[in-house]
Amino acid sequence: MKLSMQKIQLFLAISLSLLSCIQVQAQPENPNRQLNQSLIFAAPPPPPDIGEPGKRGEAGSRGCSQDMNKQMTSSQKRLTALVPIYSNSELVFGTTIAEHPSFLFYVPYTSDFASGEFVLEDEGENQTAYKTSLTGTPGVVSFRLPSKAAPLEIGKRYHWYFNIYCQKDKQPFANVEGYVKREQLKPALKTQLEKATPRQQVNLYAANGIWYEALSTASELRRPNSQDTSWTALLQAVGLNDFVTEPKVECCNLKYAGEEIR
Repeated sequence: MKLSMQKIQLFLAISLSLLSCIQVQAQPENPNRQLNQSLIFAAPPPPPDIGEPGKRGEAGSRGCSQDMNKQMTSSQKRLTALVPIYSNSELVFGTTIAEHPSFLFYVPYTSDFASGEFVLEDEGENQTAYKTSLTGTPGVVSFRLPSKAAPLEIGKRYHWYFNIYCQKDKQPFANVEGYVKREQLKPALKTQLEKATPRQQVNLYAANGIWYEALSTASELRRPNSQDTSWTALLQAVGLNDFVTEPKVECCNLKYAGEEIR
């Protein structure tokens, strides 16, 4: 009996030792890596009264000129809005807390062939159009609503369009569209954000379904440090894996295109 007890004690000691080794090996090597691996985008419930769902990516251009057709190949990525999409309805929708948020797009066209137009439409179907130039390099571009523009109102939903025009004939040939809604920032989340690092802010925005600030913050982190994983983790969370390595190109200011369209 005494011998059996000794064997049991020896067995337990060995088991505890092995378990301790396994637990140590399971600890992450890099806390920041763990932070981004745990990033989850908690999409808010979509508005129930939206008619057309929008369009996150251009399936294919409708033709522009011979030069443009030569520039694009069947394997190249198309014009794409970097926004979430609801897979059950194809709804393109995201929220913001900013009066003048930034909108990010992957643009495969260059200034040699095309120009851009960003249109914002309120719930009363009043549209404000902004013109923008493109660069000589395809990549991710960021458009921030001008500070002089009317701020987005809390609780209001807006329909946005991004159209690409041919330089030669000024005709539209590619576009994407979707919806943005400005939400009130909750006091508890505001306190958390004020104490958080930019990388932690990305996770907080994502966990609370605030897409536009999550993406803008991740984009800023990527600017000085191409190895930062926040950008990759966020795009992968909404099925935009194909664009994580695309370069960000520095442009483009939105220029007011004229009187409000009613």
